[in-house]
Amino acid sequence: MEDVILIKPNQRITNTAQTPGMVRQAAITPELCGNQGLWVGLVSAPPGSSGAHHHGDAESAIYIISGKVRMYFGENLETIVDAEAGDFIYVAPNTIHVEENLSETEPVEFIVSRNATSSLVVNVDG
Repeated sequence: MEDVILIKPNQRITNTAQTPGMVRQAAITPELCGNQGLWVGLVSAPPGSSGAHHHGDAESAIYIISGKVRMYFGENLETIVDAEAGDFIYVAPNTIHVEENLSETEPVEFIVSRNATSSLVVNVDG
C-alpha cells in the first residue's frame, strides 16, 4: 500500500450497496487504496427521503457538504435531527435511520466515513 493515494472523481466506485433515494460513491476502500478498517464515500440524495436502513456494527461519521438533511431514527423513527452544510452527524452501530433531503429542488451532498471496509448497508422495512 502506498503512503499517500489520490482518488479522483472518475475513480470513485459507483456500484456500492445502495438505499432507495441515495447514491453512494466509494472513494477510500480496500479496492482503491489497500486500506483496512475504513470506508469513506460521497453520498448524494435528491429531494425526498431514503429508505430505512442501518450500517451493521459500523459507526458512521457524516459531514454535510451542501443542502439540508433531516435524519429520523429511534425505535419508530420518531426522533429527528436536522443538519445543514458544515454540520457533522454521528450514527451509532445498528441504528436504523432515514435521511430526508429538505429541499424540493436541490440534492443534498455529504461525506460518510465508517469503520468498515465496505459501504455496509442493511436496508430494512420502515
